[in-house]
Amino acid sequence: MKGRIGIFYAIWAYALWGVLPVFWKVLKAVPATEIIGHRMMWSAITMLVVLRYKYHWRWLRGAVKDPVTLLTFSATACLLAINWLTYVWAVDSGHVVDASLGYFINPLLTVLLGVVFLRERPRFWQWVAIVVAAIGILYLSINYGVFPWIGLTLATTFALYGLLRKTATLNAVEGLWLETAILFFPALAYLIYLERLGASSFGHVGATINLFLALTGLVTVIPLLLFAAAARRIPMTHLGLLQYIAPTLQLLLGVLVYRESFTTMRLIGFVFIWSALVIYSIEGALAARKKKKEIGYTDHITRIST
Repeated sequence: MKGRIGIFYAIWAYALWGVLPVFWKVLKAVPATEIIGHRMMWSAITMLVVLRYKYHWRWLRGAVKDPVTLLTFSATACLLAINWLTYVWAVDSGHVVDASLGYFINPLLTVLLGVVFLRERPRFWQWVAIVVAAIGILYLSINYGVFPWIGLTLATTFALYGLLRKTATLNAVEGLWLETAILFFPALAYLIYLERLGASSFGHVGATINLFLALTGLVTVIPLLLFAAAARRIPMTHLGLLQYIAPTLQLLLGVLVYRESFTTMRLIGFVFIWSALVIYSIEGALAARKKKKEIGYTDHITRIST
């Protein structure tokens, strides 16, 4: 039962992330920087309500007094801001397909960062997946004529974000609130500056835009909370396989709904990326099954010996 609920939460989280371009398209008339300012501010307020409802605040005193924690979450907050800004700009500028590429690449880049910074040792087929993905990126860069900076920026910032959060002391909910709290005042200052400059959209361009800007906090926090709930209930291998729901939905939206270009050359480059993901996913599932059998065998031997 616990596993089923976890899978349900994960599917909803990734599905919401997958259709999020529809939300940002409504705000197309608003500059991406202003959207991100509102996203930072309303996310902090939303997380404050969540923590007020569910959590005590003892952890905050220790976090604020620890320079390493503050530095780590200041860095993750900056990475989050860059990721959000790049993604919203990409969607509003008609690059949903390019944005989806970033989240297809992300798992493989995460493995590579684990090698560089955590001294992890990828298995043979994981290396094969990384090489195949690199060939796809190189192919897109050379033959399509444009360096895939949007996808690589999204993948790099999110992979680095995951790397720092992996070594951080706070859990997902507490960490997200601290990140949004760090971003809150710069975002508020920027929004006040826009208002005084007469360049603010909020309160000046219609009720629909005002409502959607205010909802940026909810659409940010809800899938993150669902993901955090799923991560506590199901194995990482399941999450790893389900994570491709989001970029797949984004790709389909970009091609079928927003009619973005998807030429044969771009398709070939994506095929390399998808092949790498298939190799990575199958290898991960087989490795997890082998480990489970080994643990089961060890437990069996232990019971016999005792």
